[in-house]
Amino acid sequence: MEKIEINRDAIDKIEEFQRDISSGAGDNLHSFHIVGTVLTPDYDPRRSDINSIVVLKQMDLGFLRYLVSIGKRYKKRAVSAPLIMTPEYIEKSLDVFPVEFLNFKLIHKTLEGDDILEPLEIKTGHLRLQAERELKSKLIWLRQGYISSLGDRKLLTEGLSGSITGYMPLLRAIVHLFGETPPVKRSDVLVRLENLTGVKTGIFEKMLLLRRGEISLSERELESAFEEYYHATEELTRKVDEIKI
Repeated sequence: MEKIEINRDAIDKIEEFQRDISSGAGDNLHSFHIVGTVLTPDYDPRRSDINSIVVLKQMDLGFLRYLVSIGKRYKKRAVSAPLIMTPEYIEKSLDVFPVEFLNFKLIHKTLEGDDILEPLEIKTGHLRLQAERELKSKLIWLRQGYISSLGDRKLLTEGLSGSITGYMPLLRAIVHLFGETPPVKRSDVLVRLENLTGVKTGIFEKMLLLRRGEISLSERELESAFEEYYHATEELTRKVDEIKI
């Protein structure tokens, strides 16, 4: 397992946020965890949000009101509203959101309380079912987005770049389904996935760059990217469908 550390550019903001979470939750706080990109080499302080999970012993709507009261201050600092859960909710949701909980398990740092994420047991059957469902949903999304763009370059760019959201957790889950521990770094995930499945994954990196505004594509390049993107997603769907549980 790769060592997980908070990006140094985010430490001060996270420490302040942790103090406010601890103060607001009090004795009802089970644990506080940082998750996601801020724990990976892909973190970009200019664009990336800081994501977290607050686990309460019991759900408390008063704590939600407290979060609303401090939310504007942290939103300006790219600290997203935390996911609020209880141990019971986590236990009863592993079969519904196995992709998400696998990624929490893989990429998290517990700053307070017990590490409830590391021991999570994700069942392969549940993970395969969600991965297949998510991939097929993305194929529908791509088809409808292409049609809805009506040949408009700007609309097609927005549709393609928007569709990449959620791909990386899904791709890590597919690596896991092939029996390997998924890497943390995005580029390493894509390389590992291509080696395991034979599917060319460079197009996913291109879509991520497009979403972040680091590249722009001409109308002709967009058409070519759409076809490559669609076929790669379609081929991954077949590969997942062929996995025997």
